[in-house]
Amino acid sequence: MAVTVAVLDYGIGNLRSAQKSLERVGATAILTSDPKVIESADGAVLPGVGNFGACMDAMDATGLSDQARAFVATGRPFLGICVGMQLLFDGSEESPGRAGLGLLPGVCALLPDGVKRPQMQWNRLDASGRAEGAEHPLLAGLDQSWMYFVHSYAIMGGDHVIATTDYGGPVAAAVAAGNIWATQFHPEKSAEAGRRLLENWVGVVDAYVGVRA
Repeated sequence: MAVTVAVLDYGIGNLRSAQKSLERVGATAILTSDPKVIESADGAVLPGVGNFGACMDAMDATGLSDQARAFVATGRPFLGICVGMQLLFDGSEESPGRAGLGLLPGVCALLPDGVKRPQMQWNRLDASGRAEGAEHPLLAGLDQSWMYFVHSYAIMGGDHVIATTDYGGPVAAAVAAGNIWATQFHPEKSAEAGRRLLENWVGVVDAYVGVRA
């Protein structure tokens, strides 16, 4: 039986592309803002594009900020994508004074001087810097893979970074903490490597369901 994944629908960006990509790797993906649907899901995904503050305003207006925090608190797998990853942190220089979800510590910063902003290109993942030297399940088989990025702001470091990409220096490409995993790049736009990453995550959701059953 396919796992059920709630794709949080706060009305900004092409959220349906994430939904369709999850369906292609075997999940039952539901684009929703309905608290009952989210509460019953096996996993949840927070995509995002555009301005940090506008996305947080939409999250608050739809009640999804509280829903996201409550879902994470249950221990079920949660995946953030692009601006959806940035929203997990305390805030962003893009929208000074606008609080994020506060699920991870840190503030997103403007990409370094000397590079084109936004980064809008394929770039290579580097997962070699993990302190414990172990491959994270989200990135299984994906070190040095090419992923597609579109962003001007990012997390530049911290204990939760599991992969970086080189863009005027190391920029966080993926983070993880407990049941929260997130990518700065768009797996739904990253061809076979992106499909593999979503397969990895859906596999984790499936394993979680099996343990919980």
